Amino acid sequence: MTEMLKIGLTGGVASGKSSVAADFARLGVPVLDADQIARQQTRPGSRGLAALCARLGDGILNEAGELDRARLRRRVFADAGLRKQVEAVLHPLVLAALAQQLAQADAPYCIAMVPLLIEAPAARARVDRVLVVDCEPATQLARLMSRDKVDEVTARAMLASQLDRTRRAAAGDDILMNEGGLKQLQDAVHRLHAFYIELAAQRDYRRAGLRLP
Repeated sequence: MTEMLKIGLTGGVASGKSSVAADFARLGVPVLDADQIARQQTRPGSRGLAALCARLGDGILNEAGELDRARLRRRVFADAGLRKQVEAVLHPLVLAALAQQLAQADAPYCIAMVPLLIEAPAARARVDRVLVVDCEPATQLARLMSRDKVDEVTARAMLASQLDRTRRAAAGDDILMNEGGLKQLQDAVHRLHAFYIELAAQRDYRRAGLRLP
């Protein structure tokens, strides 16, 4: 199998990564989702969930014995030390599974959606280019409050715990500003798709990138 162009898709919380990934998937592009892999690695009876409970206690479980992701998310956003403990458990498991899926994908290029791609050098090393989905802070705040049904204080704390958007954008090869409607987003993904197909065909993975509205 020919070596495949691997695009790392990342962005801040509520920036629109999932919508972008869904548009790539509709174009037939393989999309690997680190969050989905993390869910698989923390199912009841899994090694990942057992390791999390060993470090954090059974208070992270719901009544059915499943990982209470909303509760854990609130805790890690409020406690940087706790977040590092969770990352120390999950990142090696997720990275190993992601590497296996990347090796099995068969297409001109694929998308690996990794929220903490820039913050995790081992994950960044697995991809050839980085596509950053970005939006204005006010847009991000409104989306987060609506999506997660949290108040403004909580939402701002969640955003403050993340990598500064300027640093994230500086680490990207391609930037997609997600400020418009669905049609504008789809048009941008179609342009990126054509660009990545061309890069894959020419094996020119380091060409200067795109910045799309």
